Amino acid sequence: MKYTQLGRTGLKVSRLVLGTMNFGPQTDEPTSHGILDAALDAGLNFVDTANVYGWGENKGRTEEIIGTWFARGGGRREKTVLATKVYGSMSREGETWPNEDRLSALNIRRAVDASLKRLGTDYIDLYQFHHVDRATPFEEVWQAVDVLIQQGKILYAGSSNFPGYKIAQANEAAARRGMVGLVSEQCLYNLYERRAEMEVIPAAQDYGLGVIPWSPLHGGLLGGILKKEAGGKRRTEGRAAETLADPTVRAKFQAYEDLLDKHGLEPGEVGLAWLLTRPGVTGPIVGPRTVEQLESALRALALELSDELLTGLDEIFPGPGPSPEAFAW
Repeated sequence: MKYTQLGRTGLKVSRLVLGTMNFGPQTDEPTSHGILDAALDAGLNFVDTANVYGWGENKGRTEEIIGTWFARGGGRREKTVLATKVYGSMSREGETWPNEDRLSALNIRRAVDASLKRLGTDYIDLYQFHHVDRATPFEEVWQAVDVLIQQGKILYAGSSNFPGYKIAQANEAAARRGMVGLVSEQCLYNLYERRAEMEVIPAAQDYGLGVIPWSPLHGGLLGGILKKEAGGKRRTEGRAAETLADPTVRAKFQAYEDLLDKHGLEPGEVGLAWLLTRPGVTGPIVGPRTVEQLESALRALALELSDELLTGLDEIFPGPGPSPEAFAW
């Protein structure tokens, strides 16, 4: 396993992040535990979740599954860098009540305690704001975070789905309080979706945040979806089907798969390996539903992408360019 430091911190994390969003809704508890064990055996120490995972009537279920895994002992908790998130409403349908979502000091306090209980631990390594809360000033957010750090309930704070200017606002507000501020940003970033390169990633680099891309294969589109579709191994539905309905876009994915065929490489592994070459990226989040899918993701760590291949990928999926040149003279 390869490791790096998370942003400007001294915290060492694996260059792949184990995403757990499927634990509960799509992957049962025994299989989820098997994936967590396999990840730890491979040296993957960075595990990401969120309080709302489990979804619907089962919100919190994913954290509970991780908690029962920690309870099995064997140093599981001590070896894991645990990240979870706060923002989404934890109210059950029809029971919506004020202050059970977003980033008020009150919700942050309650949400941390609830996550700690579900996770069966007394601290969270990285506590992430799942979305921008435009109604709550960062001064209030950092006051709540400061208390939690003093109480030993969290160690670091990170963001998710923040635009570049909000990363700047958050960390300037933290600096005024003499706090470390955000140490990571979890954003949508992959070969097909590169808009983060305009402002989010430059802001993260300037403020010393580690970048943690989610949906690194863009919902499976970069995992060889056309070949799987042709072979009857996968039916394209939902957002993926909408994306591929555009003939120009479909041609890009076909060119991508043809290029990797020529090099004898697996599309999913290349999609992850490409992210590992990008400046500022700590590690992409992989969300395996099976141990076999995890093993495929781990193989990406050993891939060395040639300059020729990287150039070919850029030609198929060009980035937007830096800001402001991307939209100004």
